[in-house]
Amino acid sequence: MAKQKNAVIMAHYYQRPEVQEVADFIGDSLALAQKAAKTDADIIVLCGVHFMAETAKILCPDKKVLIPDVNAGCSLADSCKAADLKAWKDAHPGYKVISYVNTSADVKALTDIVVTSSNALKIVQSIPADQPVLFGPDHNLGHYISQMTGRKMAIWDGACHVHSRFSVEALIALKREHPDAPVLAHPECKQTILTLSDVIGSTQALLNYVKSHPDTRKFIIATETGVLHEMQKACPEALFLPVPPEVTEGESLAPDQHIGCMCNECEYMRMVTLEKLYNCLLNESPEVNVEPAVAKQAIIPIQRMLDLS
Repeated sequence: MAKQKNAVIMAHYYQRPEVQEVADFIGDSLALAQKAAKTDADIIVLCGVHFMAETAKILCPDKKVLIPDVNAGCSLADSCKAADLKAWKDAHPGYKVISYVNTSADVKALTDIVVTSSNALKIVQSIPADQPVLFGPDHNLGHYISQMTGRKMAIWDGACHVHSRFSVEALIALKREHPDAPVLAHPECKQTILTLSDVIGSTQALLNYVKSHPDTRKFIIATETGVLHEMQKACPEALFLPVPPEVTEGESLAPDQHIGCMCNECEYMRMVTLEKLYNCLLNESPEVNVEPAVAKQAIIPIQRMLDLS
């Protein structure tokens, strides 16, 4: 059906395995944006969350952009509303605004440069040291970039609800049980998790690390577990141990449950199913549109990111 309609199915690494399997292209946020900017398809079906589909539409205003479930949102994007960012920006005249790609089109329209976890470090390093910076909305990524660059930034207090809830105690237990397994963590994780990690990088960077270490037999993974599908395909003989989330009050592990059995999944990413994808393509709905005036402003910081990547 996609071939008949000249549609391209694009999926994020955090999607369900069966959705990844039918996608024409799989990638992280940066790769999805780059692919969208270059596609010659008439229709883009974005299997991910809403801000990703908005970004594709901003980059491809002449194409029809679809999302299988329009309610697939993002807790991090929701933590930063455009009106609140504008007030923060107005309170800091002369500051350059760097916004994570996990933001709405309205927020991107108020931004100077958009970044992803793949290129945030490079882009921040490219900005003159005497230029004050507002960084948002992910404070874990912001603090990591600040630590890596030695640069002081005003950082928005937002977080990804998946990456911020990994259990430090569970990670320590996994390291003790599997001392030969390197710990791979996403920079959206809290500092205590990053301190215990051997490799810190974007989803794509973590996948690349696995691919470049085919002889490693075990990996401990602190990021959304959807990427384990591609990791397992890359190294089918390896054991991948996802770091579980913190056990909240009232929850407990079953007596026979291994500490690594609980997975940390994004329920928004899991809203996209194979059936919804099929119906989305069949009916060419739900369609994602961005107000032209907003898109006109939002394309500027996105294009700056792509030019610097």
